[in-house]
Amino acid sequence: MGLAHLGFCISEGVTTLPKELQKNGYYTALIGLSHETINNAPPIAERVFSSTTALGYDDYIPVPGERAPQVADRVIDFLVQHQHDARPFYLNAGFFETHRDFDEYQSVADAPADVEVFDFLPDVDAVREDIALFNGALKVLDSAVGRICAALDETGLCDNTIVVFTTDHGVAFPLAKGTLKTAGLETALIIVLPGKAAVTGRRQALLCNIDLMPTLLELIGAECPAGLDGKSFASLLQSQRDEGRASFFTELTWHDKYHPMRGVRTSRYSYVKNFADGPRVYIPVDAHLSPSGQVVRERLYVPNVPEELYDLHQDPLERNNLIDHPDYQAIAARLRESVANWMRDSADPLLNGPVDGVESRRWAEEIAAGRAYPGREAWGRLHSDDSTG
Repeated sequence: MGLAHLGFCISEGVTTLPKELQKNGYYTALIGLSHETINNAPPIAERVFSSTTALGYDDYIPVPGERAPQVADRVIDFLVQHQHDARPFYLNAGFFETHRDFDEYQSVADAPADVEVFDFLPDVDAVREDIALFNGALKVLDSAVGRICAALDETGLCDNTIVVFTTDHGVAFPLAKGTLKTAGLETALIIVLPGKAAVTGRRQALLCNIDLMPTLLELIGAECPAGLDGKSFASLLQSQRDEGRASFFTELTWHDKYHPMRGVRTSRYSYVKNFADGPRVYIPVDAHLSPSGQVVRERLYVPNVPEELYDLHQDPLERNNLIDHPDYQAIAARLRESVANWMRDSADPLLNGPVDGVESRRWAEEIAAGRAYPGREAWGRLHSDDSTG
């Protein structure tokens, strides 16, 4: 429903991958960044990390700033320490990169003239400079992950370790992160299986990150708990097949402002139902204030519409809304019904009206008043205000 440090948390009773691995005898650890909390987690000042045990971690190793080089240092120490353990382990390493701001990566940034501009953004100097800095952050992250992979080789752990690299949403640029468009939903996913278990190559199958839990549990021979929405794609990794999901559901409620949307996506179509007025395209505050955001945000201030439908084959950038097109009414009706059924079956709180986010709403007010960017700086003031009355 919203950000972990703004009062939203995983519902009680919902299982997690670390919990399931604990049940199967794994030692579980978290190093660096994680953005999940559970069971009414406390505010940000106390959350480091009160909920890690509830999430299923036996150990939590904090890394101040959570920058990739320092996280990699701690991960390598962990691998060396546990390389001879008889008990299997699960290690989740979280990196700050590629969150904004990107200014700290100036020394490793690409030359703006050399970057490849995202096809959903205009090719102008400010956007090129923004992407050049983003690429610098990627280089730092890539180097850190490379060091971790080298340590797996050096310790011999690569022979019996599954490695997964993924992200939680699209890139932090306008028309990407914070939207239900391809650029907002598309995540990186690289999986390396030990030995000769995997068939190498790139897959085009439609997958979702909720599919990772059942996939990993199947790969280690563990039982998958009942009631999961995810579907294992283990067979995809061990064959030349390229078949994934027929569809998956999409949603946004809160980030730094309220912009509730629900949708469904197939390999051909994307349908979105909007539940609030406001601008057609929501831009998270970090991207809104970025050089790229300053270029495009004015033209995105157009009124929202109740529904959207895009033909991804004909319109991959999702610019031509077909919801009222006579030739697409049967498709719109089918996808609309699919979303309605999903919301009902999942007891979506939007069915009962707007979803309040007390801390998110206050954060949005701070941003609107120009007192917070991108919000981290406001927390001392917000909670100081709480304590003083």
